[in-house]
Amino acid sequence: MNLLRCATCHHRRLCTTHLHSSYDAHSRLVQRARIWNSRVYSTEHGDDPRLKDLGKQIRNDYANIKEHYATPKYPIVLAHGLLGFAELQVAGGWLPAIHYWRGITDALKANGIEVITAAVPPSGSIEQRAERLACGIAEVAQGKSVNIVAHSMGGLDARYMISHLQPKNVNVRSLVTVASPHRGSAFADYLFKEIGTDRLPSIYKFVEGVGMDTGAFEQLTRSYMTEKFNPQTPDDPDVRYFSYGAMMEQPHLFSPFRHSHNIIADLEGPNDGLVSVTSSKWGSYKGTLVGVSHLDLINWTNRLRWTLRKWLGQGPNFNAIAFYLDIASMLAREKL
Repeated sequence: MNLLRCATCHHRRLCTTHLHSSYDAHSRLVQRARIWNSRVYSTEHGDDPRLKDLGKQIRNDYANIKEHYATPKYPIVLAHGLLGFAELQVAGGWLPAIHYWRGITDALKANGIEVITAAVPPSGSIEQRAERLACGIAEVAQGKSVNIVAHSMGGLDARYMISHLQPKNVNVRSLVTVASPHRGSAFADYLFKEIGTDRLPSIYKFVEGVGMDTGAFEQLTRSYMTEKFNPQTPDDPDVRYFSYGAMMEQPHLFSPFRHSHNIIADLEGPNDGLVSVTSSKWGSYKGTLVGVSHLDLINWTNRLRWTLRKWLGQGPNFNAIAFYLDIASMLAREKL
């Protein structure tokens, strides 16, 4: 009888301990879920305060390529972002070239649009990049009026060129910026803070040692853009300004944007992994692309992600080629 009582008491203690452990584990999971959800932006509830400044939310408008797109009156200049390029030759030309605007240039040309792909110093200062942008346009456009479509930092280069350089042989009719950091990026602030002023010179020396410029990096901070660049770079009244932003949900564990997205989300709100929606707005804001990352915008899409979505019965919600063809149509509607 004593053995039975002892076994019964021991069983009760084990059950109680197990229940407490299960409860603690459940509590930890709930807490983690709350932290996760605090960084995920529900696009289905309009009362979410983080969605109040998104403007038009564009979800599946560019999931597929349409049969017809209008052709704008003027050539389109494609201006790349930080660390970008027009065309990158690999293995001395033995392998196919890598294009910044993957498939986008060819699609625009196939629609009867004259396209100019400008190449500027990948990490040069805005001033350096703007000068090269002006030269590249002048060389190819030969005095024609142009529309500029710029991704990321390319939008800042174009704004500087239009406002400050004002090249006589370059007539810009419109500027469309796609996820350009017009008000800087909290992630740039974070990187400078983490590096520290003591280590910065040695890092710059290393970067310059491998043949890269360093002028761009500090110019992407929020303080530089809001306190120096924007006040000193007024819009040209003769140029039409349009902009688009993008936002992605919480990136998966192995996403290159996981860390940067969380930092920007905490300080700026919805973002595409590198640039917030708030920072993307300039001129006439055309809307926010939902579920789209900074690299999706130039067709550098994570194919594994889309494959997984397909297995789950979810088709891609964004096709970059369809997006840029629609921008061209928008410019045509604006008689540009």
